[in-house]
Amino acid sequence: MSDALDKVRGVRELPVFPLPLVLFPGVPLPLHIFEERYRRMLADVRASNNLFGLSYFVPDAEREDRPPAGHVGCATEVVEVQPLPDGRSNILTLGVARYRVTEYVDRGDPYLVARVEFFEDGEEDREVVGRRAAEVSEMFMRIARAMRTVNAERGALPELPQDDPERLSFLVAAVVEMDAEAKQRLLETRSTSERLRRLYTLLAQAVTAYEERARTHELARGNGHAGKKIDLDQ
Repeated sequence: MSDALDKVRGVRELPVFPLPLVLFPGVPLPLHIFEERYRRMLADVRASNNLFGLSYFVPDAEREDRPPAGHVGCATEVVEVQPLPDGRSNILTLGVARYRVTEYVDRGDPYLVARVEFFEDGEEDREVVGRRAAEVSEMFMRIARAMRTVNAERGALPELPQDDPERLSFLVAAVVEMDAEAKQRLLETRSTSERLRRLYTLLAQAVTAYEERARTHELARGNGHAGKKIDLDQ
């Protein structure tokens, strides 16, 4: 059993916080808690296991006021709380593990509570997964180097967990620009290899544009002298 599943072991019911965003395991998420029902939820989870579920949901007057049963979300752990004088709170959470809602339960709480099943990606050929992780990592770093050039940054490039392809896929999915529905589909995917394949496709489509922006930026800084080379490997 992984550390993530060990952390949620024995958890069968989970408070659910519907928001129009997608959270991945291992990714930090700051939140501002101001509604009374979620203040109550925060107090309740702080008194128990510090866990609640974040489910992607966009309110629509023509649909239900909650994510449907069967949807996939991500359990998140409250790791830091900054209470404010008026009862609101700024909190920092960290995605833990994905869940599927089997049904909602009525415990009399002012917030949603769901019965959930936790899951991780299935077992796959390590060689295939490792190769795809390396491809995604290389493509991601090319874009990161280009963006560092465009933004005139000199800090260290982000570090990716090369020895943990599933975690790498979640971290990259969290920062790559795409719509929330696409992120949700990646969250629901139970194959690390397939998630990495989709990410590679997205990154490969974008890398040329980012590197061209970096070249244009360097040329502009050099007053248009094309003789100046850009070393994207530094």
